[in-house]
Amino acid sequence: MTCRSINKRRRSNSAFTMIEAVLAITIMALAGSILLLGTTASLETTKNGMYGAIARGMAQQLMDEIVGCMYFEPGVDPHSTILGPDGSEAAGGTRQYYDDSDDFNGLRTMPPKDFYGIALGKDDGLGGQRNSLFQIPAGLIDNWQQEVDVYYVSETNLSTKLPTGQTSDYRVVEVRITANNPGQGTQVLATLKRVLSYVPPMQ
Repeated sequence: MTCRSINKRRRSNSAFTMIEAVLAITIMALAGSILLLGTTASLETTKNGMYGAIARGMAQQLMDEIVGCMYFEPGVDPHSTILGPDGSEAAGGTRQYYDDSDDFNGLRTMPPKDFYGIALGKDDGLGGQRNSLFQIPAGLIDNWQQEVDVYYVSETNLSTKLPTGQTSDYRVVEVRITANNPGQGTQVLATLKRVLSYVPPMQ
C-alpha cells in the first residue's frame, strides 16, 4: 500500500469522525431543548396549581364572610329589588359596615382586601399589617380582583337567574377571583356559588 493510499484513508476516517461529532452535538442540542421545554411546562403547571389553590382559598374566605351576615337588613323588605350597600355602608370604604349578604353585590376590589380594607398577603387579620418579612412578594397578586354578584333565582329552578325587578325567596351569591393579565385579558382563577333562602318567620 502506498503512502498516498494511507493518507487518503486517514482523511476519510477523519471526515467521518467530524460528521459523527456534528450529529452528536445536534442530537444533544435537540434533547436539551426537549428537556428544557418539559421543565418549563412543568413549572408553568406548578405555578398555575399554586395560583388556583390561593384563589380558591380567597374565594372561600370571602364567601364565609358573606354567608355569616344576615340575609337582609332589619326593617328592610327581604324581597327588595335593590341589592347592594346603602349610602352609609358604601361611604365607610371597607366591608366592616356590611351587615347583610346583599351589601356585597357589585363588590369589585383590586388587589384583594380583607374585612378591614388591608391588601391580602399584607394584613394581620386585625386591621393592621403584618411584619414585612411575612408579607407575600410584591406584585404576586396585585392584578387579582375580588368580585361578588348577588341575584335572585327562580324558586323552581335555582340555576335560573331572574330578570331585574323580579324576586323570590332565593338568592345566589357568586364569588369570583380573577386576574387581569396585560395582553391576555381577564382570567377567572376561582368561582364559588351559594344559594341563600329566606324563611319567613312563623306567624
